[in-house]
Amino acid sequence: MGCKSVMKTGFLCRQWGVLVVLLSLWLPQSFSQQTTSPPPQQKNKLKFRLAGYPRKHNEGRIEVFYNEEWGTICDDDFSTENAHVLCRHLGFISATGWTHSSKYGKGAGKIWLDNVQCSGSEKSIADCRSRGWGNSDCTHDEDAGVICKDERLPGFMESNVIEQVEERVEEIRLRPLGASAKKRLPITEGIVEVKYKGSWAQICDDGWTPKNSRVICGMFGFPQERKANKNFYKQIKKRAAKTKGKIIGSGDRLFTEKQQNKYRLHSVACTGNEVHLSVCPLQFYKANATRACEGGMPAVISCVPGPQFSLGNSQKKKTKSTFRVRLKGGAKIGEGRVEVLKDNEWGTVCDDRWNLQAASVVCRELGYGTAKEALTGARMGQGMGPIHMNEVQCSGQEKSIWNCQYKNITTNDCRHVEDASVKCNIPYMGYETLIRLRGGRNRHEGRMEVMTGVDGNGIEQWGLICGEGWGIKEAMVACRQLGLGFANNGLQETWYWDGSNVTEMVMSGVKCTGNEMSLSHCQHHGSSINCKNTDTRFAAGIICSETTSDLVLNAPLVQQTVYIEDRPLHMLYCAAEENCLSSSAAKANWPYGHRRLLRFSSQIHNIGLADFRPKAGRHSWVWHECHRHYHSMDIFTHYDILTVNGTKVAEGHKASFCLEDTECQEGVSKRYECANFGEQGITAGCWDLYRHDFDCQWIDITDIKPGNYIFQVVLNPNFEVAESDFTNNAMKCNCKYDGDRIWFHNCHICDAFSEEAEKQFEQYPGQNNQIS
Repeated sequence: MGCKSVMKTGFLCRQWGVLVVLLSLWLPQSFSQQTTSPPPQQKNKLKFRLAGYPRKHNEGRIEVFYNEEWGTICDDDFSTENAHVLCRHLGFISATGWTHSSKYGKGAGKIWLDNVQCSGSEKSIADCRSRGWGNSDCTHDEDAGVICKDERLPGFMESNVIEQVEERVEEIRLRPLGASAKKRLPITEGIVEVKYKGSWAQICDDGWTPKNSRVICGMFGFPQERKANKNFYKQIKKRAAKTKGKIIGSGDRLFTEKQQNKYRLHSVACTGNEVHLSVCPLQFYKANATRACEGGMPAVISCVPGPQFSLGNSQKKKTKSTFRVRLKGGAKIGEGRVEVLKDNEWGTVCDDRWNLQAASVVCRELGYGTAKEALTGARMGQGMGPIHMNEVQCSGQEKSIWNCQYKNITTNDCRHVEDASVKCNIPYMGYETLIRLRGGRNRHEGRMEVMTGVDGNGIEQWGLICGEGWGIKEAMVACRQLGLGFANNGLQETWYWDGSNVTEMVMSGVKCTGNEMSLSHCQHHGSSINCKNTDTRFAAGIICSETTSDLVLNAPLVQQTVYIEDRPLHMLYCAAEENCLSSSAAKANWPYGHRRLLRFSSQIHNIGLADFRPKAGRHSWVWHECHRHYHSMDIFTHYDILTVNGTKVAEGHKASFCLEDTECQEGVSKRYECANFGEQGITAGCWDLYRHDFDCQWIDITDIKPGNYIFQVVLNPNFEVAESDFTNNAMKCNCKYDGDRIWFHNCHICDAFSEEAEKQFEQYPGQNNQIS
C-alpha cells in the first residue's frame, strides 16, 4: 500500500520556428562602471565600481581601486551600514540592501578589505574598522555586493549608468534549418545567432569547443550538449553559395536563406561552467572588418533534452525516480525549494554561499538547463524536517549536488527561513499557445478555452472544456501551462462575459494529478465528448495566483502526544451529535458505558507563501450550538486507522470548527482568531494547534481488535482549498495496539522518506514494547 497521494531574468519565446533567449540584464563580467570619490587623507586614490551579472545599474559586486589595482570586499561582518557608505561613494544617496556569497559572480585579483565595520556615517570606507588593506582570509566566493537606492546624490558628477557599449550579448537564439525541425518542439539543434543592431548575426565556429555548446545548451534549458552533424550545414553553405543564398531542398524542405551570413563573434572561450554566454570571454568583430570567419562557418550546436522534454516522451509513462535531489513548492516546471535525500530522508539546503553554480548543478541533475536564479531566504516556501547541507560550493562540472563541497549542519547553523531554492532554464515547448482565458476581470482568471486547430483561412479554432469534474488539480495544470502561477480556484460554472463567441464543448472528463505540464497530458474523454450540461455557463474556469498556501502536519508531535482514553458516554452527547464517534456508538446503552478514544495533538503549519483561508465565506459558515462554534469547512481533516493492507477499520474527522493562528514564527504576526465570530485561517509562517483534549480530536477505536495498524491523517482531503503541494498533506505512523496500550512509531509526512524507506514502513511487522 503506497503512501496516500494527496495532493519569477529571462524570457523564452519562439518566432518563426526560432528559439530565442531574452536576457537583457546579463552583461559580461568585464562591464562595470566607475565612479570616483577620493578621500583627501588617503594617499592612494580610491575608486569604486559595480560589476557582475545579472544586475541593474544601481546594484552589483562592489569593487575598489587601491594601490593601482582593482579588488573586492569580503562579506564577513558586512552590514547595511557598510553598504550605505559604499553607495555614497558610487553617487547614490543610500543603500537598500547588500548581498553575500558572490551573488553577482566572483571577482578577480585582490580582496582588499575584510571584516569591514562601519557605523554608516563615515565619509570614506577607509574610515571604517577593518583588518587593513589587503589583509584577508577570504576567497572570491565571499565577495560582497550592494544594492543602492536609485536616487543620485545632489551635485554628483560621475556617471554610474551602465555604458551603452556594443560589445555585449543580450539576445541569443537557436535557428533550425529544416522545415520539419521548425515544427518540432523543443528545438534542440541549429545555428547559434546573437542580436545585433536590430538583426541577427552568427558566431564563427573557428575554435569552437563542446564547452561553448554546453553553456548555450544550458541557456536553452538542456542539461548537456552533443556533437552536431556539421556536414549537413556545410552542404547547405555550399548550395547557398551556388544559388546566391536561396535554397529549396527536397524531402526535408530547407528554409530559404534570405541573406548572407553576418558574423558578430569570432572567438568564444567558455570553460563550460558559465550560466550564460555573456560571462564567457568573447571577441567581437570590428565594424570595419573586411574578412569574417574565413574558411569557417556559423557555429552549430546540438543539445540533449532532459527526460521530461525528450521527443516522443509520453507524459503518462511512469519512470522510477532515482534522483537524490528534488524541487518543491514552485509554481512552474523547473523551479522550487531544493531538497536532497540523505539516509532515506528528504531535507533542505541552507542558503549560505548559495550561488548560480551550485543551483545550475541541481538544474542539470534534474534534466533542465542552467539556473536563471539562485534564490535565498526560503523564497519558495520553507521546508519541514532536517536541513542536510550548508555552504554548498560547486565548480559547475559536477553530475550531482552531492559531488560538490558542502558542510553538514550543526546546531543553530541554519533555520528553514534560510532554505535555498532555484529557477532553472527549461526548453520552450509552446504549451501556453494551446489554451487561453477569456472573460475574466484580469489576466489571472477566466473561462478556459482550448485550441482545436486552424481552418482553411489560417484562423485558429477554439472550444470550451466541460466543467463536470473540474477541480483544483486541473486548475493547477492550467495555471502552470499559462505561466500564471498557482491555482486559486477551479470553477465548474463560469459567469464570465462571453467575449469570444466560443460556445462548443470540445473537451470533457479532464482528470489531472496536478503535476502535468499541459492539460493535453491529463486523462480526458478524447474526441467523444460526454458532458451533461453543455451550456456555456457550465464551462470550466480558473483563478490563478502568484502565491498560495501549503499545509503540513507536525509528525513528531503526533507521535509524542498519542494516548488512549476511555470516556463515559454521558460526556459524549455533543460529539455524537457532530458525528465524531464510530457508527456502533448509536447502538450503545446511552448514557451508560464508555467509548475508547485514541487521542493526540495536531499542529498544522502553513509553510506556503500565502494564507490558508476557508473556501466558504463567513455568510455560509454553520453554527453548532452544542459546542458553540462555527464550521467553516465541511471536512478539514481525516483521521483513519488502516490495516497493513489498507483496509479502513476506524475513522474520525475534523470539521474546521476553529481555524486560527495559535503561534507564529519569529517576525510573523497572528491574523486569524475565532473568538467573537472572527476571521478564520492560518497565516503563512504560523500554525494552528488542535490539542489532544479538544472534543473530536480523536478516533473512536472501541471496535478494533489488537494488532498492527497504520495511523493516517490527511489535511484538506477534498482539495477544497488551493495549496502549492498536496503530496505533503498526508501523515502516517506505524501503530501497535495490544488491547490496553498503544504505541506509535515512524510518524512521518508522506513525501518525507525515500521510496525504499516507504516500502519498509509499509512492511513494518510491529515492535515489541517493553516498559522498564
